[in-house]
Amino acid sequence: MDDAKWMREALAEARQAASLGEVPVGAVVVCAERIVGRGHNRREIDGDPVGHAEIVAIRQAAEAAGNWRLTGCSLYVTLEPCAMCAGALVNSRVERLVFGTRDPKAGYCGSLGNLVQDSRLNHRLEVTEGVLSEECSEVIQRFFSRLRRG
Repeated sequence: MDDAKWMREALAEARQAASLGEVPVGAVVVCAERIVGRGHNRREIDGDPVGHAEIVAIRQAAEAAGNWRLTGCSLYVTLEPCAMCAGALVNSRVERLVFGTRDPKAGYCGSLGNLVQDSRLNHRLEVTEGVLSEECSEVIQRFFSRLRRG
């Protein structure tokens, strides 16, 4: 799989979130070399505490597949998933997680913990981190820098 290609798609989703005033996180679910789910943060727009990019993309992919099991699929996301999203990845049986940059304050796929590879759970994901990390970090840093300037 061309990780950089798919991460660019996730970055496009992150930029869309930023243009809407959302924290710029974007995600895509890829299965059989095609995107089956896309998402960007929608918490503010929808007033939804679970409106994270990963959840939006997973829901869309499950609908497209007609099945909650996303076996054989990979999720590309610009920022390391939080505990909620990590749990959704495990529960949806996504095979592989690829993320751009770590989230030291909320990330649960290596930073604060590692839910997606916990041997006590019935499903574990392969994880690749650091794909287009500079671009992914820059999108988030630019957003919060603008927010602080006001």
